[in-house]
This record gives sequence, C-alpha cells and structure tokens, in this order.
Amino acid sequence: MNKNTIPPPSQASGLATLIVVSAVQFLAPFMMSSVGIALPAIGRDLSANAVELGLVETVYILAVALFLLPAGRLGDILGRKKIFIRGTILFIIATLVIPFSSSIEIFILVRFFQGAGAAMIAGTSLAILYSAMAPKQRGKAMGIVVGFIYGGLSAGPVLGGFLVTHLGWQWIFYTALPLEITALILTLWKLKGEWAESEGEPFDLKGTLIYMVTLSFLIIGTINRTQGNGYTVMSLAGVLGLGGFFCFEYFRPFPILNVRLLFSNRVFAFSNLATLINYAASFGLTFFLSLYLQAVKGLSPQAAGGVLVVQPLVQSLLSPLAGRLSERVQPARLSTLGMTICALGLAGASTLGRTTPLWMVMTMLSFMGLGFALFSTPNMLTVMGSVAAKHYGTASSLVGTMRSFGMLVSMTAVTTIVSFYMGARAVAPETLDLFLQSLHVAFMGFSLLCLVGVFFSMARVPGSDLA
Repeated sequence: MNKNTIPPPSQASGLATLIVVSAVQFLAPFMMSSVGIALPAIGRDLSANAVELGLVETVYILAVALFLLPAGRLGDILGRKKIFIRGTILFIIATLVIPFSSSIEIFILVRFFQGAGAAMIAGTSLAILYSAMAPKQRGKAMGIVVGFIYGGLSAGPVLGGFLVTHLGWQWIFYTALPLEITALILTLWKLKGEWAESEGEPFDLKGTLIYMVTLSFLIIGTINRTQGNGYTVMSLAGVLGLGGFFCFEYFRPFPILNVRLLFSNRVFAFSNLATLINYAASFGLTFFLSLYLQAVKGLSPQAAGGVLVVQPLVQSLLSPLAGRLSERVQPARLSTLGMTICALGLAGASTLGRTTPLWMVMTMLSFMGLGFALFSTPNMLTVMGSVAAKHYGTASSLVGTMRSFGMLVSMTAVTTIVSFYMGARAVAPETLDLFLQSLHVAFMGFSLLCLVGVFFSMARVPGSDLA
C-alpha cells in the first residue's frame, strides 16, 4: 500500500489502534511521575547528589520538548507509523538499560534517550489514532486515550511508591516493559498501512537545529535561573531565539513549524494558545497542594498522595464521557466550559487556609478534574479537526509542545512567587503564613490566567461574538 493511501477504518484496526495508543500514552506520564517518587532511592543506590537527581527529571522533560515537533513533522513526511515504531523501540531499549545503570551519569544519559523515544511516540500516536478511526468514533476514542494519559499520572506515585518500597526502584522499569513490548507487537501485527500525506517534502534541518538550540537555552536557563545570572541570560537568549525561529520559519517553503498556518487558521492558533494557558494555570496545583497537605494539614506523604490522586482520577474517569459528548456538542464549546470550571476551581483553591477541612480540598480537586476532563479531550479534537490530514503529525506534536511550555511557565511562576514571599526559607511552622500567602496569590493569579484562556477559547467558537 502506498504511504499516501490512508487505510480505510475498520472495527478491528480501530480497536487495535486504540489499544496501542492508550498503552503508550499511559506509559509516558507514568514513567515521569513514578520516577519522581523514586528519586530518593535512586540517589542512595547511585550515590547521586540533589543536582544530579534534578537532572534525572530535567533531561527527560528537555528531550520530550526538543523532539516532539521534529518527530511530528518527520511522521508527516516519512510515515507516522514508521516514526512511532522507532520511538517505541528506543523507549523499550532505554527502559531496559536504565535499571542496570552503574552510575548516575549513565542513568541520566539513557533517561534522555528515553525522553526522545517518548517524544517520537507522543508526536505521532494521536495523529495515527485520528487518521485510523472513523470520524464518528474519534471523540470516544480520544476521550479514552486522554483518560489513560491521566491514569498514568494517577498510577505513577501510587504504583511507583509501592514498587520502590517493596521491590526496589528498578521494578518501575521492569513493570513497564511488558506493556511496551505488547504495544510494539500489536503495532507490527495489527496496524496496517501507513500515513504520510507530506511524503516527498524536504525536512527542515536548519529550522530544527535553531529550534533545538534556542529551546534548550530557554528550558535549561529557566529551570536553573536561581543559580546565577548566567542562566538568566541563557533564558532570555532562548526567548529571543524562539522569536527569531518563528520569523525564520515564516519564510521557509517547507518549515518544521508551519507558522503561516498559525496566522491563517484562527481555530488552530487559539486552540494551541488555550492549551498553553490551561497548563500554565494548572500545572502548579500539585506542587502547592503537596506542600499544603503535608506542612499545613500535617498529612504523611502517602496520605497526601491519596488526596492528590483525586483530581487525575476524576479526570481519567470522565475523559471518555467528554469524548462522547464531543460527538454531540461542538468540542470548542465543551473545552471552553472546561476552562471556565478550571478558573472557578483555582479561585476556590486560593481560599485554602489552616482550618479548611479535607473534604473541601477533595471537592475542589474533583471539580478541577471535571474541568480538565471537559477541556482536554474536546480541545485535542478541536486541534486535530482544524487542520488537513497532511498536518496531523505537526498538529499533535505542537499541542504537546504547548503543554510542555505551559508546565514550564507554571513552575517558573510558582518558584518566583514562593521566592518573593519566602526567600530561601523552607516551609516550616514559623513560615506557614508566608507560604499560605504565596499559595493564595499564585492560585488567584492562575485563576485570572484561566479566565484569559476562556476568552481565547471562546474566540474559536463559530457564532460567538468573539469569533
């Protein structure tokens, strides 16, 4: 079958695609959140200091951000299944090698390659799903996949904590291997045909190099900006470099990022902007609430994790429902409603205090889970439905990049606000009032940011006053 011939959707191939995409989309967030809880044990076994342990997570996030956009574009040109398979193989090899790392340096290096594999998977898998599923099944399928994404986030701390406590941190990787290998076998066995609507177009190597260098400057500089002025300069250079990258890509005949599409397609542009704003406003929630539950409410780490799991659990359960609703209600309207609920939930979180009962915290988290569910799946459907098939890979990878940028913006805002109110002091009984002040300011600011996101989300809805 020619690569440009899209295989007709069938019930069997659609189900196989859904299983494969759900499995790999579960694994990427699971591998990030579960390794996070295993860092102390990894540090003890590999004699790693705090900076090196920080790099374990940083290089994974950096690799995902660097390779998402190139992987999506390569998938459009060479074939999405081809890039997906290679990414899955790379992810499997890295997952197999990491537990046998003899030093933290080897662990960090292989972790980078694992992140690159995850980017190749994430940059193509949702595009494959959208291409392989019948139009009437896309909403339901996307909802199920988004449910698995947040199921991975939910399971990471819980299952990862159990494995680290009872078997050792290596078992986080051993446990993931069977699922990864099964996904690869199903892909090779059941996913027929290929999707490469941009076959024959050249790959923008110059644009890719500019993108990777400037993005590396931005991420590394931002994460380490408190370590010295040199990192601040690096971060600013990254911002200016990305501006130059957009200008460069605008005039490229076959760019890695179709900037003209962003200017000419209002729905596509505003959907990506809504994604950036939603994650910028919400990603810091877990950071603040983890400290709040342990330092202010006096919960143990395990009990705090049990409370925090409410939000992603609600989201994973409701995302398939949101996908089905998207088949009846315009997805852009649903995602706007979800963003509005997130704004209200963050406003509620800004009132947390010493005497706030836990049931109110869990209710707020459930409310946020509902908002995220109504936003995430319909927004992804809006993004994919706003572009031609030849741009599916670029579209899915760009919205993933916007999520990464949003997370980076959120954590930058969090650390800036906390530093302003608390300086270098730790969260302790004598600094709780200062911590609560920073929490209140951050959540109110995030709520207002979400309201800005509501404006942009409404602007893409046909028939609205803003459209």
